[in-house]
Amino acid sequence: MSTISMIVWNDFLNDARVLKEAQTLQAAGHQVVVHALHAPGKTSERETLESGVKVVRVASSPLWIFRKWRANPDAAETAEPAVANGAGSRRMVGQLLSIAARTWAHIELTYQLVRSRPSVIHAHDVNVLPTAWLAAVLARVPLVYDAHEISTDREGYKSFRRVVGWVEKTLMPRAVGTITTTDARAKFFARAYGIPRPLVLQNRPRLTRAAHSNRIRDELQLDKPWPIILYQGGLQQGRGLPRLVEVAASVPDAWFVFIGGGRQEGELRHLAEQLGLAERVRFIPTVALSELPDYTASADIGVQPIENTCLNHFTTDSNKLFEYVVAGLPVVASSLPEISKVVRRYDLGILTTPGDSESLAEALNALVQDPALRTRYAENAGIASQHLNWEEQEQALVKLYERVLAG
Repeated sequence: MSTISMIVWNDFLNDARVLKEAQTLQAAGHQVVVHALHAPGKTSERETLESGVKVVRVASSPLWIFRKWRANPDAAETAEPAVANGAGSRRMVGQLLSIAARTWAHIELTYQLVRSRPSVIHAHDVNVLPTAWLAAVLARVPLVYDAHEISTDREGYKSFRRVVGWVEKTLMPRAVGTITTTDARAKFFARAYGIPRPLVLQNRPRLTRAAHSNRIRDELQLDKPWPIILYQGGLQQGRGLPRLVEVAASVPDAWFVFIGGGRQEGELRHLAEQLGLAERVRFIPTVALSELPDYTASADIGVQPIENTCLNHFTTDSNKLFEYVVAGLPVVASSLPEISKVVRRYDLGILTTPGDSESLAEALNALVQDPALRTRYAENAGIASQHLNWEEQEQALVKLYERVLAG
């Protein structure tokens, strides 16, 4: 049995893509070990999932045992020493501690990767690529790189774009197998780094059979039979979420529900209250991956208002688009190339101009006011879900590993 050691820079609790890849390779006869970050009080340092996938986590700071743990989703992801806001010297000390903590975590991850005696090391995204490459050199095994994003032009990464570009340009050609999420991104990596075009594995969910229910209505105690407009995923900049809250004022007789967490959550809640929309704009914290399909299927319209703020957004097709389709929801989505290709091919809903409030409001009103139109798109989503699911593409990953291991 070959051991495939994966590495991620998160706590591996809600990483749907990595979980599906690990499950697929485990089912194909390999032993998969996912190396992740340990969030004390939230995760186990070691566990074996029902699928047989093993998880080994390391704390991302050697100092975590000396501080009082606070139940904070963001802290769970980074687990670094808390530093109070204060003078510049205190902030500098905090930054140095953060760098030291991250360095320690990468060293520990490298050690655990080599210790797992892998046949292949699989890096998920650029922030663990150098660590995975070093471990692969030390263990003398091949490296597979899965680029989930274009990190050289991505929200929150712009100040590091030169470093990220250098890392990928140096190390990506050394990987014996490369993977990404869309055709546009595969073309970008091939041209930017002079490598064969990566395998495309879209962020599709497994084909689930969640029946339509009242789960969201019951949980939020929604007392009017209005359609539920759902946005699920990270509440982050560049995804058009403040605009979506503002547009709610122009789309009456509808509920707007956000499922997920992130840096913009407080801003969005405040904006809804400021606009007098807190009654119709509701929030549900991040839910477990196993429960998300039930929530999605209890909505009526799925919305993806992402904006063209960077190349990464321009080339995305996004997890949520496919999750809406598998749940049988009509969609309203930004007319970016990869998103448009999916929506138009299967006639799944209405495309809007990215960053245009009037276009977004018009599309949402069209679906809210026309139940027959919603039904038509929902039926098309049901047909499309038979193709746009993880099971339809997972054998490509198995074949990639057959080639890597044979080599």
